[in-house]
Amino acid sequence: MKTIRTAAVIGSGVMGAGIAAHLANAGIRVLMLDRVPDRLSPQDEAAGKSLADPEVRNRLAAEAILRLKKTNPAPFYDERYAERIMPGNVEDDFARLGEADWIIEAITERLDWKRELLARIEKVWTPGTVVSSNTSGISIAAMAESVGESMRTHVLGTHFFNPPRYMPLVELIPGPFTDAAIVSGMEQVLEQRLGKGVVIAKDTPNFIANRIGTYGLLVTLKLMTEHGYTVEEIDAVTGPAIGRPKSATFRTLDLVGLDTFVHVANNVYEHVDDPKEKENFAVPGLLTDMVRRGWLGEKGGQGFYKKLKTDQGSRILALDINAMDYAPSAGAIKSASLDAAKTAKGAAAKCKAVLSGTDKYSELAWNVLKHVLAYAAAKAYEIADSIADVDKAMRLGFNWDLGPFETWDAIGLTESAARMEAEGIALPEWVKSWIAAGNESFYTKQNGTTAYVHAGRYAEPADRPEHLSLKSLKAAGRTVLSNSGASLIDIGEEVACLEFHSPNNAIGADILTMIRKSAEEVRRNYRGLVIANEGRNFCVGANLMLLLMEAQEEEWDEVDRIIRMFQQAMLELKRLEKPVVAAPHRMTLGGGVEVCMAADQVCAYAETYYGLVEAGVGLIPAGGGSTEMAVRAGESGTDPDDDIQPALNKAFETLGMAKVSGSAPEAVKLGLLRSTDRTIMSRELLLFEARNAVIGLKRRGKAFHGEKGVKVAGRNGKAVLKLGARTMLEGGYISRHDYKIASKLAHVLSGGDVAAGTLVSERYLLDLEREAFLSLCGEPKTRERMKHMLATGKPLRN
Repeated sequence: MKTIRTAAVIGSGVMGAGIAAHLANAGIRVLMLDRVPDRLSPQDEAAGKSLADPEVRNRLAAEAILRLKKTNPAPFYDERYAERIMPGNVEDDFARLGEADWIIEAITERLDWKRELLARIEKVWTPGTVVSSNTSGISIAAMAESVGESMRTHVLGTHFFNPPRYMPLVELIPGPFTDAAIVSGMEQVLEQRLGKGVVIAKDTPNFIANRIGTYGLLVTLKLMTEHGYTVEEIDAVTGPAIGRPKSATFRTLDLVGLDTFVHVANNVYEHVDDPKEKENFAVPGLLTDMVRRGWLGEKGGQGFYKKLKTDQGSRILALDINAMDYAPSAGAIKSASLDAAKTAKGAAAKCKAVLSGTDKYSELAWNVLKHVLAYAAAKAYEIADSIADVDKAMRLGFNWDLGPFETWDAIGLTESAARMEAEGIALPEWVKSWIAAGNESFYTKQNGTTAYVHAGRYAEPADRPEHLSLKSLKAAGRTVLSNSGASLIDIGEEVACLEFHSPNNAIGADILTMIRKSAEEVRRNYRGLVIANEGRNFCVGANLMLLLMEAQEEEWDEVDRIIRMFQQAMLELKRLEKPVVAAPHRMTLGGGVEVCMAADQVCAYAETYYGLVEAGVGLIPAGGGSTEMAVRAGESGTDPDDDIQPALNKAFETLGMAKVSGSAPEAVKLGLLRSTDRTIMSRELLLFEARNAVIGLKRRGKAFHGEKGVKVAGRNGKAVLKLGARTMLEGGYISRHDYKIASKLAHVLSGGDVAAGTLVSERYLLDLEREAFLSLCGEPKTRERMKHMLATGKPLRN
């Protein structure tokens, strides 16, 4: 197998283009090919072009690249990455496939077309090139029969889920002749280069996730029609109440597209032999009728839901399947069991709560789950090597909080299995034997890891030292220090990790105290410090509720004390003699960014949404964030006499507009991350890579972060910044309060009323930002913004 530096994607539709974009995100050069158009477009005709013109012949792929740039959510981490994709066509550029390290076919789901394409690829194929299909369910073996033995060993399935950038699952499907080294090599590429969660699927219809997910959706449809539930009732029960995403059943179908779902269901129906299973995958007449009418979901403008635009705004209508018409929402579905699920903490507790009820929604939840769990058990070893792979596929591919076997453990394996059998649900022999042997769960804790049932015993997963887990390390007794907001954990190699675990990982006094204690502990006993956690988001900022309460009581000395404590904790990190590496992921806002700015290096997960957003609540960054942006502006030139105003203007715009990056690379573009910071594609490898970064920094020697002079733009630079803000105010782009915030920010970033080029200390800048923050806390409009954010989660522009 070649080292993957270049790739070719054949097919520029939604999936082909999306895969090409994500390969470009990973730094891979991509050739994207599609067919040659058989007619000119109106634009071609207007430009006087002919079908022989290269621009016309490459038009389909070129248009796909343009669509990618306009797609929301963005397929690229940075729009400039589109330059890594070159458009072409399958007539003029086919021979260039021989130059690629990896060829991916993403054409229409027809076996005959895919076989023909592989046979054609074989003529230009070079040894070592991997050839994969993005099929969602067609047999890899059947495709590979069209090529000779040498290439056949390099053919496999790589089933990406849509959209490829955001959906973490890739099912890797070896054919019967695929070389084991190719499978292993591609697993590494998908995990480490593309950041994907990989499961090895067996070459069966629809593989793992779509096999079980499609079955579950069809079962739910059947229950709805048999028992008279409404679309909204089904979605109220089959969402978070049973550990599924908010899109539940019918919003999910609308997102996927009903025609796509019908195709996937038909693929199983046509390729399984068991008559009963065929019956389970028979597409109900309701779906067939909706597809015939063009009610395909979001792409058709209506499906099980329809968005209606009115003068009063948008309204969501739900389909009445009896009248085949749309009606306004009946409002939130309420019941004792659903209310119990809402108040329960965590997916496992929610499942137990809803099933413990006695109302019709509890009955519906049970009837859905009992069929899905029994089917998953019956098919587990037919479609995968382990139940762990099945659970992982459903979590990553369908966004379930718990896979089917994890769900079964959560609701009580032995009790629920007995109830299923009492209600006539057939369970596979391996499940009955497992329970009969006295086992009460599919998973158990064993030697510090989570073991799962396999071949009649608990089996530990293969050792993956690069998959560091704070949860497992804490379970193994590696916690060094802890309080209510954070813990310090020994993660091996003489490196410690500071983990936030307050509600939403919001920074309060407990975390600030732990930062200072951790710095002392690391100074004495460790090579360095990683700051990371395994929460849904890294950190959403400081504890805004606490700050608001103190401001409302006009306890200004207490507010000042809190901000001083925050600033001092950041200085502790910045001045620590040992290396500090921050490893943020997903939402990293406000104080969370300031913590990262105090680190020597940031190893950010690619999907990190990073921003100093204090202006949105009427404040400026005051935990060192404004100071750090001023420091970076002062260091922006290569020569001491270089003008720092352009960098200062950029920082002012980023902070004043509370910009949040759409990815880690975009955070570099905004100036919030440095070019020396790293982007890590895999969430599972983030902690491991951060630990390695600490070791590398220690080996090279940490740069001195003592007190230093900061070059500032002074009163002249402040005037430039305020002029820009005044222009926006007069143009109606910002409010008067926005202008007041911007003026305070300009004062801090420019270093106050000193001469241009003056060298000031960081502590001087910290004093400026703290004073500005305190004065803004006293503003009624700022407090209104803070209240609104706490109540709605959205900024108020007053």
